[in-house]
Amino acid sequence: MADDLNGLAAFRAVAEERSFTRAAARLGVSQPALSNAMRVLEQRLGVQLLARTTRSVSPTAAGAEVLRELTPSLERIERSLMEVRKKRRQPAGRIRMALSRSAAQLVLLPRMMRFLREYPEVVLDITVSNDPVDLVAGEYDCGIQIGEFIQRDMIAVPVSEELRLAVVGSPAYLQKHPAPKTPRDLKDHACLGFRFRSGIYRWEFEKGRRSITFHPQGPLIFDDPGLLLEAVEAGAGLSVGIEQTMRKKIAAGKLVQVLEDWCPQFPGFFLYYPSRRNQPAALTALVRSLRLSR
Repeated sequence: MADDLNGLAAFRAVAEERSFTRAAARLGVSQPALSNAMRVLEQRLGVQLLARTTRSVSPTAAGAEVLRELTPSLERIERSLMEVRKKRRQPAGRIRMALSRSAAQLVLLPRMMRFLREYPEVVLDITVSNDPVDLVAGEYDCGIQIGEFIQRDMIAVPVSEELRLAVVGSPAYLQKHPAPKTPRDLKDHACLGFRFRSGIYRWEFEKGRRSITFHPQGPLIFDDPGLLLEAVEAGAGLSVGIEQTMRKKIAAGKLVQVLEDWCPQFPGFFLYYPSRRNQPAALTALVRSLRLSR
């Protein structure tokens, strides 16, 4: 197929220029190479496409028919290739991105409007998933996720400061149930769970050299962090989330944070993608816009 396309492009150039010399110069190849390409094409097709004399070259009847069908197709291919090259040079086109709701809140939304103003020809096609996403299998260009969930063969760029988990409950719930002093006290509380596809999220705590993993046991399990937080506000029990996403509610008194001294910081969000090779200009612009400035 590739040989046929090259041969047909050569045929079109010779037919339009009516000269092997001018066609070779137009295509940037030698005249012998062009003549050989035409011979190979005609042999493969079993049809003579060009009538040749010592003074002129012109399409045969069969060649003229092929040229009528060929020219619009090659022009469409050339336009498509020009668009692809343009996307390589200038930020334009669609970027498919997968990220968690928390990543959207903390990383994307605060910087989104500036990016859209600077790159109006780029479309961000966003999928929200709290589970780790296989970018290649899902045909995504990039994703934003916490570092521990990113495959090692990915290129990862930091896009947020360090994060911290927070255990929270409503004021009404904590009026009825004494606040836990250590993670072991959680066994006496209704602890609402968050479900990934791989299972219920385990709460991990550290203090000095001590570390404790707690498996929440409670009346509700969600796979949506927004609904989980609403249930906590309603007084259904305690749960965990990224502290930075709940600061406003904590400051407003809608949520109360407990076990703060057991919740250390951890590496934050990273924008990740498969390869730097032939990276589209739109993705380069997105990485530059979201990259954490230190």
